[in-house]
Amino acid sequence: MDFKFNQEQEMLAETTYKWAVNWLEPKMQEVDEEDKFPEGFFKETAKLDLNGITIDEEYEGAGLGYTEACLVAENLGRVSSALSMTWGAHLILCADNIQSNASKEIKDKYLPKLVSGDMIGCLGITEPDAGSDAMAMRTTAVKDGDEYVVNGSKTFITNAPVGQLLLFYAKTDPEKGSRGISAFVVETDTPGYSCNKIDKFGMRGSPTGELAFNDMRVPASQMVGEENKGVHVLTSGLCTERIVLSACALGTMRAAMDLSVKYARERYQFGRPIGEFQIIQQKLADMYCHYERAKWLTYYAAWYVDGLTDKRGGKGTDLDKIAAAAILNASESCTQVCLDGVQIFGGYGYSLEYPIQRHLRDAKLWEIGAGTSEIRRLIIARELLRT
Repeated sequence: MDFKFNQEQEMLAETTYKWAVNWLEPKMQEVDEEDKFPEGFFKETAKLDLNGITIDEEYEGAGLGYTEACLVAENLGRVSSALSMTWGAHLILCADNIQSNASKEIKDKYLPKLVSGDMIGCLGITEPDAGSDAMAMRTTAVKDGDEYVVNGSKTFITNAPVGQLLLFYAKTDPEKGSRGISAFVVETDTPGYSCNKIDKFGMRGSPTGELAFNDMRVPASQMVGEENKGVHVLTSGLCTERIVLSACALGTMRAAMDLSVKYARERYQFGRPIGEFQIIQQKLADMYCHYERAKWLTYYAAWYVDGLTDKRGGKGTDLDKIAAAAILNASESCTQVCLDGVQIFGGYGYSLEYPIQRHLRDAKLWEIGAGTSEIRRLIIARELLRT
C-alpha cells in the first residue's frame, strides 16, 4: 500500500498552490466583498495547463486522471473554495462530460476552446422545482425540422453568468419521464437564452445563475448522445463530479486548519499563546483528523475511478457508493473544521476582516451542491443493501 503521490503529482500540487497564493489570494477580499469573478482566471489557469487536466491530448488537454484533478481542486481550494468550484464545474461538469459523451464534431469544436480558456463552461441540471429530484425537470425540447425548440428554466448554475457554453438537459419526450430526457450543448449567445445572477452568502466570486429558455432553437447536431438517452449522460458525470468537489472541500479544510494553527501560536491570553490550552489543542487535533480522514477517502475514490475502464458509475455500482461517501464525509467534515476554526479565532473569527469566516461561509455549500448530504446517505445505503 503506497500512500505517496509521485513526483509529477507533487509538482502539480505545488505549482497550483503557488499560483493561487501569488495570483488569486491578493484579489480574494475584493472578490468576496463584491462577488466579483476575477477577470482572466481561466486564461491564467490555461497557462498552467489546468483547464484540461482530464481532457485527451488530442484536444490539447493534459490527458491525466481524476487524482490529478483532485490535487488541483484541493490546492485551489486552499485559497478559494469558490474559484476551485468554478474551475471544477468548467472542467468536470462541462468539458469532461462532453469528452465522455459527445460526438467527434462537438468535441473538436468546443474542447480546445474550453482547455485554452477561450470559452467558460457550465452545466444545467437543477430547476426551481427539480433539485434532488432531477428527473422531475420540466424544461422541454420539441423537435422542429433540424432543430429543437427549448422552453423552460434552470437554477443554481455555476459559471452561467460568465459562461459561453452550456451543457444542459431537457425532456424530448415528457411522457416517458426519465427515459425521455436528452442532453444538448448550446452557446450562451443563442437567441432565447437569458441568465440572471444569483446573490449568495458564500462561494462569492463563483458566479451562479438562473437561466431561462424562451423558444431557444438548438440545432439537432448539438445533441450530446442519443435522443431520450440523456439520463445516461447525466448520471455518467455525477460520480466524478462528487469526487473532484470533495477535493475542493479538502482545500477549504486545509486552509481553515492552517489559519487556526497560526492564530493559536500568535494569539495570547492569560499571558501565553492560546495553543497551550488543552481545549484549543483538542480542536486542532480534531481538525487534523477530520482532514486526514476526508483526504484519504477522497483520493481513494479518485484512485479507484482512475483504475476503471467504465467510469460512468450510477445505480448498482461500487463507484456510486464510494463517490457519495467521499463527498458526504468531506463536506460535513469541512463544515465542522471551519466552525472550529471560527471558534478558535473567537470574536475575530466573526469579523469580515479575517478570512476564516469566508471559508466557513463557503463550506456549507458542500453539504448541498452535487447532491445533498441526505441524498448521499440514501445512495450509500441503497448500494449497501443491494443484492
